[in-house]
Amino acid sequence: MAPGSRLRGLLVGAVAVTGLLVLVVAATIALITAQRRPGAEPTGAPATGEPRASATPETRGTPGAPAGIEVVRERRLDGRRMDLTLRSAALDDVTTVRLLLPEGWSAGSGRTWPTLWLLHGGLDDHRGWSRSDVERLTAAAPVIVVMPDGGRCGSYSDWYNGGRGGPPRWATHHLEELLPLLESRYGAGGDRAIAGYSMGGQGAMLYAATGRFKAAASFSGAVHTLLPGVDLAVMLGTTAGCFGTDWKRIWGDPHGDRRVWEEHNPYHRAAELRGVRLYVAAGDGRPRPGELFGDVTEELARKAATAFAGRLGELGIPVETHFYRGRHNMTYWNRELRRALPMLLSSVGAGD
Repeated sequence: MAPGSRLRGLLVGAVAVTGLLVLVVAATIALITAQRRPGAEPTGAPATGEPRASATPETRGTPGAPAGIEVVRERRLDGRRMDLTLRSAALDDVTTVRLLLPEGWSAGSGRTWPTLWLLHGGLDDHRGWSRSDVERLTAAAPVIVVMPDGGRCGSYSDWYNGGRGGPPRWATHHLEELLPLLESRYGAGGDRAIAGYSMGGQGAMLYAATGRFKAAASFSGAVHTLLPGVDLAVMLGTTAGCFGTDWKRIWGDPHGDRRVWEEHNPYHRAAELRGVRLYVAAGDGRPRPGELFGDVTEELARKAATAFAGRLGELGIPVETHFYRGRHNMTYWNRELRRALPMLLSSVGAGD
């Protein structure tokens, strides 16, 4: 190759890399801006991985609770909403879950209800879905809606921590502590559906791959974390959104610890979703008329969703998809919840 051609090739490569970095940084800023909105009540919770002040326990050795979890406080906010403050061994911390209770619910009734788990996105908490219409949409449904805290950058995963493991172990907390607690003390039955937005869409598919849920929906979810651009957004999002948290604590390095990343990547876990009713949606993030830039975060989510749906198709696993013009915010996730809800509820026997 002539020197001039080689130089042009290097320049083109440098421009491409620079463009990708700019794209990912823009996506990270957009993600923080889109999701850093105040909830209904302040919690003062710091970034994932940092210690929080423990609440004063009202009960010790919670009767009927599985090992490793303790109900510190029950707070009934209104007729349907109840917040549970929990001390978790898997997290080595105190955390919260918000429940929407169905009409006629009583912890001691002896009756059980199916559950709909709703997972929030990055930089959010258990109040994230309270910005949606979920309370109104499920008002007549005989279902317990479960909205757990998943950490601002928790990724619904047991953190790798350089191969040492240990807290925070979000998946263990949700599936081995919270789930049996709800079934032993709060009337939750064995029929479950799950959905989530952004980081929560990734979590919904990962949790569904364990066989515990009959249906799963992802709205703008990080369902292919090893897709170029998405991987960098995950790293930079953790660094910028949860300042002081080393992103490698979650799954390690995507090159040296690729196996760990694959274990937490819905794209690579797709075969385990056979038999689960699936819904995958994402917007295009394109600029609106008169705008110079679009929503880069949603563009990446769309690419991840398209690749994930394609992988399901290759495996012969049915999936309902909805790709639309839209952005990375609750306006669209609320709309997608409305679209997916009949399928989610009917899968657990709580539909019309």
